[in-house]
Amino acid sequence: MRVGRRNAESSRAATATRAEVIYTGAEHGRSHGPAVPHLAIPAPVEQPAEVSLLPGEHTTARRLSFALVQGCTLASLALGLTAILLAMHGDVRLAAAFLVACVAFDGLDGALARKLGVSSPFGAQMDSLADMCSFGLAAPVVVYASLAHTVPTPAAAVACMLVAACAAIRLARFNVSPKDGKFFCGVPTTLVAAVLALTVLIDLPLPGPVQLAGVALLAFAMVSSFPYAKLARLVRLPAWLWLLPIVGALVGARLTFVLLVAAYLLSGPVMWLRTRHTPV
Repeated sequence: MRVGRRNAESSRAATATRAEVIYTGAEHGRSHGPAVPHLAIPAPVEQPAEVSLLPGEHTTARRLSFALVQGCTLASLALGLTAILLAMHGDVRLAAAFLVACVAFDGLDGALARKLGVSSPFGAQMDSLADMCSFGLAAPVVVYASLAHTVPTPAAAVACMLVAACAAIRLARFNVSPKDGKFFCGVPTTLVAAVLALTVLIDLPLPGPVQLAGVALLAFAMVSSFPYAKLARLVRLPAWLWLLPIVGALVGARLTFVLLVAAYLLSGPVMWLRTRHTPV
């Protein structure tokens, strides 16, 4: 009986030893060398992808075209900064003229980018930043300088800050919204800046509070959801409609300007109402 128990205990000990060998990789009491700690394998380092500012082929002609377009954008930015400096020194009408030049260069860079086939996301961001400087900052500064002696300073400051805030919202919304080839959602910042600059440039004889109300109205029109026709659709209007503002400008340029701005601002709510009442 003792022999049987010893054999059974030996068998169990051998089984345990074999299990330990399988688990540890070595027999109990035997060492094949120093224990090597488990080292974590470092993850491969990913190299940052090179960002190309100009999509497509990088030929010399396309690079020159791309540089020309970005030069127009930077010119608009520089003209906007110049308008701010001139307004700070009291040259308000000259500052308004520089602001009108900003509008011209802003339209030129987009037209050249499409014509030369060098449109890019980088160019779109550059254009948006330049617009914020020229139309979201320079335009309110010029208007503030022009209203300095006609309305209370705090009221003029609030109205101009409203223009800057609405311009920022308008540009940010435009960047993240799907593009519509027919209509703008709200009045574009470029048009608002042009209206403000021309108001100062032609010295529109309106009382200070009326001008202040007009500035606030233009600011809210930028962030409205009303559809406003793009220039491409306006060009397709009948020729006789274009004769009316030309004749009106010869008779009374200031009155014609006010009527054109009012007609465009009213066109948004009118088209919005028409679309709401149109059966689907």
